[in-house]
Formats: sequence, structure tokens, C-alpha cells
Amino acid sequence: MTVTPALAVPRLENTLVEDHTREHQLLRQRLLQPAARIDSKYFYDDIGCELFTHICELDEYYPTRTEAAILSHCGAEIAAALPSGAQWIDLGCGDCSKSRKWLDKVQPSRLVGVDIAADFLQHSLARIAISHPGVECIGVVSDFTQSLELRDLLSEQPLAPPVFFYPGSSIGNFARPDALRLLRRIRQHCGEHGKLLIGVDLVKPRAILEAAYDDREGVTAAFNLNVLNVVNRELRADFQLENFKHDAVFNQRDSRIEMRLVSQTDHDVGLGAGSVRHFDQGESILTEYSHKYTSADFAAMLSEAGFTRHHYWSDEQHWFGVFLAQA
Repeated sequence: MTVTPALAVPRLENTLVEDHTREHQLLRQRLLQPAARIDSKYFYDDIGCELFTHICELDEYYPTRTEAAILSHCGAEIAAALPSGAQWIDLGCGDCSKSRKWLDKVQPSRLVGVDIAADFLQHSLARIAISHPGVECIGVVSDFTQSLELRDLLSEQPLAPPVFFYPGSSIGNFARPDALRLLRRIRQHCGEHGKLLIGVDLVKPRAILEAAYDDREGVTAAFNLNVLNVVNRELRADFQLENFKHDAVFNQRDSRIEMRLVSQTDHDVGLGAGSVRHFDQGESILTEYSHKYTSADFAAMLSEAGFTRHHYWSDEQHWFGVFLAQA
């Protein structure tokens, strides 16, 4: 008889201050403003997570497989540039699958997973703790895009430098000033010997970029429209999905994909708390930015954030970049 071992219980710290009333007010205010928008964090309910997993498997969606190929092909070289026995901090770790591939290569003293979903985070780290009993597993429940403060935690192992791991080109979802602020916060944690390993999507032909965010199967469209279901639950709103259409275009001037939901008719939407928003036909709701960088532009931003040295790896087509930055 095979006995399945009980899941280990990793240490969990919750620094997330949840104020649902304030979050609902902010969501409603952004929908009521002249240029309506929905924060992209609302994409990821259970259905949204499933749809995004499907998106990552699509032929048109190159970022996930391109980054994975770079990390695999250049993994030994990257690992050689990382300190052994480090504190490995996975920002937005999800199921920790990307970090799992690095644990044997870099042999960190601890894995710090940072994510917003407490139960999922603890379960994911518990599996890591079983497969890698020599690695201390710590979960930090936090919205690090709003606030990142791990210095007390990292100071518990002053001789183990931190390595921040931020794959997936998620840095592109931030407007440039916000991306710079996040990079500076990470730099403040790195001290003299810490490092940042980050994935960045690069500028490429418009047709390739737009196809990646508007696939033939309509999976990205379903992913985008599903955010209205989330808003309906959060605000007790009455969005009708058939009244909106997915749109994704590349803004050349600002070097970013802009994902929107475009109203197909003149209509009113109740947003709860007695609020009503009128949408004209053709009016849109902004749901996501995805900024694309040249390697030189992102290197300059790393320098501006205080990372004065970096290594860079890319694929043969230069579609995606992996940077290892340090002070």
C-alpha cells in the first residue's frame, strides 16, 4: 500500500491589509470616471486562472514558452552567476512551478513565496517543503505591487543574500513610473550582494504582438470578458457580457498593448450602491496595459532603479529578455 505523506506546514506571514469596502469603492470609482477602467488583478478568479493557463499554451502566445526556453538553454550560465545558499524570493509565485526548476540548481537556504492568495500559497509551498526538505519555505501573503516590505524577514539570515525572482514579463503590466518604483523597492531589499532575476517582453512587429493578445480561438477574449463576471460579484453589478467586445491593440507611441472591453450598444450598467454608469456605443473600459521594452530601454531603467550591473540573455529572435541585475 502506498502512503501519501501529509503536507508539510510552511511558515506563513500575512501582511495583506484587506479592506473590501475600500476596494469596492475604488473599483466603482474607476468605472464611473470618464475613462473607465478595471484593475487587471480582477482577472484572476478561478475561471480567469484556468483561461490564462490555456492562453499560455496557445500558438500565438509566445512569452511563456520563449522565456522558458531561455531559462532552460541558459540555465547553467544563469545559475553560475547566482549566489549559493541565497534567500530565493518568488514574487507572485502562484504554484511555485517556475521556482521549483531552480531549487536544485541554486540550492537556496530558503524559499520565500509572495502572493495574494493565502490558501493556495500555503498549499504550493507545502509541496515544495516535501520535495526539498533542506529548504526552509516561507509564505508572505501580500499585494507586493502596492507594498513590499520584507527586510525584517530577510535580516533573519544576514549572511544569505536575497535573489528576487520575477518571471513572466509581469513588470510590463505597470506604467513606467510604477515599474520604476517597484524596481527601486526591490533594490532597497538587495543590499550589497542581492540580485534580481526578471523576465521582460521585448518590442517586436505589431502583428505578432496583437495576435498574442487576440488569438484565433477567442481564449483571450473570454479571459478579458470574464472580468465583468468578477465585477458583477464584487459590486453586485449587472454587466451583460454580450454588450461588450474584446479589443487589443499595440500603442506604438507608448510601446504597449492596450486591452479593452468595447461597448457594442448604448446602455446603462448598475454598479451597486445606487450607482449607474452609462456606456455609449464604442466607449471602452481599459482592463490591461502590457508594456514592451527594448533591451537597452529596460537596462537603462534598471540602472535608474539602482541596479548598476546586469547580465542579459535572449532568444534567437530577440522576442524576450531575461535580466540578472545587481548593485
